[in-house]
Amino acid sequence: MGRISSGACSLTTAELNERAARAGSAFASIGVQAGDTVALCLRNELIYFEANFGASLLGAYPVAVNWHYTEDEARYIFEDCGAKVLVIHADLLTDFIRRAIPKDVAVLVAPTPPEVAGAYGVPPGGVPAGETDFGHWILGFEPMAPKTQGASTIIYTSGTTGRPKGVRRPPATPEQIQLSGAILRRCYGFDLDTPDTITTVTVGPLYHSAPNAHGSMAARIGANLIIQPRFDAEDLLRLIEEERVTNLNMAPIMFNRLLRLPAEVKRRYDLSSLKFVAHAAAPCPPPLKRAMIDWWGPIINEYYGSTEMGNVTFCTAQQWLAHPGTVGKPFPEADVRVIDRDLNEVPVREVGEVVGRIRGLVDFTYHGDDEKRRRVEKRGLIAPGDVGYFDEDGFLYLCDRANDMIISGGVNIYPAEIEAELHKMPEVADCAVFGIPDEEYGEAICAVVQPSPGVKVAAGEVQAFLRERMAGFKVPRRVEFQAELPREDSGKIFKRKLREPFWAGMERRI
Repeated sequence: MGRISSGACSLTTAELNERAARAGSAFASIGVQAGDTVALCLRNELIYFEANFGASLLGAYPVAVNWHYTEDEARYIFEDCGAKVLVIHADLLTDFIRRAIPKDVAVLVAPTPPEVAGAYGVPPGGVPAGETDFGHWILGFEPMAPKTQGASTIIYTSGTTGRPKGVRRPPATPEQIQLSGAILRRCYGFDLDTPDTITTVTVGPLYHSAPNAHGSMAARIGANLIIQPRFDAEDLLRLIEEERVTNLNMAPIMFNRLLRLPAEVKRRYDLSSLKFVAHAAAPCPPPLKRAMIDWWGPIINEYYGSTEMGNVTFCTAQQWLAHPGTVGKPFPEADVRVIDRDLNEVPVREVGEVVGRIRGLVDFTYHGDDEKRRRVEKRGLIAPGDVGYFDEDGFLYLCDRANDMIISGGVNIYPAEIEAELHKMPEVADCAVFGIPDEEYGEAICAVVQPSPGVKVAAGEVQAFLRERMAGFKVPRRVEFQAELPREDSGKIFKRKLREPFWAGMERRI
């Protein structure tokens, strides 16, 4: 039987499931039903899985909320998803978050545990007076049996129009659950026959889809799961040695931080227990991946997909070394095509838009926006916005994006949202936001601003204006100014001309 551990706290798989079943009964007692939504504004720790699984037992949708959000951003998520309940860590229940919570939402608070407080430099927080302690509250209820097949988590993934949209799927059939599980197990290298021999670490924030799916599957199948409250490169090496970690699911930014550790630190730890390391979420520069394979051996695997279309390709280290830069071959269950503007498939080595899906996977919509769902479908497949090509051996390569999305450290960032806020600044006549190369994050955000006539404005002023209105990771790291922005004949800003000088001489464009 597996164990799930966070700091000094640990539960067996059976104990976690029992607490989740109590949480399901507790949610039902306050009116949560199948199809409702339960918002989770939680850092990485055991409570996340208890609340997540408990909501799913009722057929309700857990909604993982990015706790970096500002008041306006958080209010939008709470209102858009129609949250009936919010489970939140004590240190995150700030005054501005309280203002963002709709009046009819029940608030349940979890103490901020010491390992989380230490990782984020916040005081360990007890539950404020007058608030309901989630962990103690659920103990007053008997465990419930599942009422439905279970709903999937709603993951909010931004669109080019700026505001995030929740990817929502109806409850899956047993066959669909088996299909999606089989794909994920291949991506993560999980063996269902011996789950108790698997030891893995959740290294990314659980409000992101990849760490969410990876951690949830590990907990559900009975693997040994260690929850790292916040990614720390040397601490991960320590955990690998001390816990004999076998499997990991990572993002390229984590590889970068690991490789930057001093040589004596990298030599200090025994990593021989590792058997299968997967990465996704952002393009991985070939030199970075080669360095990881040289260090950890040919156990570095890669998969490609999106929240909407699922994971559709996979490649081993050996396949990647034979086809440097590839994101893999499509799974047998996947349809993946590269198409032109007329939706025709393009020949081998010709660049086009990548579209794909897993055959038989339960369909999705964007919560409250069926029209947007229709717009992302092409030839019956899903277009995540990537541009690429197939080689003669059937391996897929990504070389650009069809839209303006920036991937910084594995996080999707949408320029339209940042540009909309910049246009509210009186000193800004116009602006363009795009991604530029960054050694650590893959891409960094750059804003080019056209100041209003007769106005002088500094980069720091622009950044400060945005920091008051948006999460910190959306604030451009670089701000430049031009008297006139280049425009196409249509009047649209010629963003490519602004972007290209930063990428000159680079082997990649994302």
